[in-house]
Amino acid sequence: MPRKPILSRELLLSAMSRLLQDHGGVASSTLSQATGISLAVIKRMLASMVDEGLVRVTGKARATRYHLLPAAVPVAALQPGPGVTEPLPPVAPATRPDWTATSMALQDWLSQPLASRPPVTYQRGLVEQYQPNQSTLLPASLARELAAQGSLPEQLPAGTYMRKVLEPLLIDLSWSSSRLEGNRYSLLDTEQLFRDVAVKGSVHLDADATMLLNHKAAIEFMVDAVPTQGISTGVIRNLHAVLMQDLLPDVSCLGTIRTMVVNISGSVYLPLQMPALLQEMFERVVHTAQRIRNPVEASFFLWVQLAYLQPFADGNKRVSRLAANMPLMLCNHSPISFLGVDRNDYAMAMLGVYERADFAMAIDLFEWIYRRSVARYRVVLEAAGQPDVFRIRHRADLQEVLCAVVRDRRTLSAAVADLAMRGVDVPDLPRLHELARQELDGLAEHNCARWRMGLREVQQWIGAGRPQD
Repeated sequence: MPRKPILSRELLLSAMSRLLQDHGGVASSTLSQATGISLAVIKRMLASMVDEGLVRVTGKARATRYHLLPAAVPVAALQPGPGVTEPLPPVAPATRPDWTATSMALQDWLSQPLASRPPVTYQRGLVEQYQPNQSTLLPASLARELAAQGSLPEQLPAGTYMRKVLEPLLIDLSWSSSRLEGNRYSLLDTEQLFRDVAVKGSVHLDADATMLLNHKAAIEFMVDAVPTQGISTGVIRNLHAVLMQDLLPDVSCLGTIRTMVVNISGSVYLPLQMPALLQEMFERVVHTAQRIRNPVEASFFLWVQLAYLQPFADGNKRVSRLAANMPLMLCNHSPISFLGVDRNDYAMAMLGVYERADFAMAIDLFEWIYRRSVARYRVVLEAAGQPDVFRIRHRADLQEVLCAVVRDRRTLSAAVADLAMRGVDVPDLPRLHELARQELDGLAEHNCARWRMGLREVQQWIGAGRPQD
């Protein structure tokens, strides 16, 4: 029996490269025929490559077409025919950190077999000898530069920046952090999961979906808690409890400093094992981060020190990635989403800290991640523009009109006219009428909560044909 062809990313990219010479874009069905691979597998691979910036998609349904982006350049000499199962050299990601010579030397050392790397354990001095605003883990000039790039120009209440970009950040950070833990959802699948939960209230959950939804809930918790409570042991412990809910078999481990032995797979690093000392060092890490004035240095400090300490039974790296956003949030700096990070790069950077107390790779990786995050969320802010003062001033009036139309089945004109009797200026009514009509046209189950409406009443109104006049 002939062996079934195995799809590699390189095979798919090569097929696309050949077919794009004669087409403006390639359909998934065409790729399936060209490679001999099932359409379902082709679509899953394409979705992953879209997420990673290798492929662009246009059109919808049967008109959907896929286009190669410049970063995806397959090597022509390595084209296999159908049936070839040998693995091909991996295509490099669109961008990678510019590793310094120190980082490259660290990677070489970490590439040695485990047996040739001496066992090591936690070094308390990495925290105890750190003097906030005198010591630095990041180069001081780099910390200042990144802080300047990531800050908002105006003075605003703590958490304003993160709230302004919260919608894309929820997806970006939830997906990227989960992906670093081996989660199999694509970015598009994550968006759909969040939409389904918002519309249906509940969906079938597996471990991957639970991990993603826990990330979303944990980010939302941070946005509410950090501006008022700051960086504290209580907030971080609750962050762990939300992140790991229904993912740990023992619920008593949620938010609790661990009492069990943990080991790091593929490493010679053995974390601290004494609960009392773990508690002490955990409090010291958090207390030190509280006193670091540069929010980017504080972010980096929390990221590496929490992962290095391993204070919880599981989920420590997840906690460290989200906690890295706390200092940034307090000072209204761009959040850090860890989007586009190669899993191997991330693991090696952490191993450098664990086994050598060497931050070189972590510094290079963090700089690369944060510059990308600053650029991404600056665009989000610019796209959002300035808030509409008229809409903000009349938000309660709009809510009253919309609820009158949906709940009470009043006509839109009558509901707007009632506002004049409540003291709203008559010249404002035409614009309020138009804004209310726009909101009613776009009202759906997934966005009705902002107007304090329930899913059922909105569904009934939509089912009745969206009556307005």
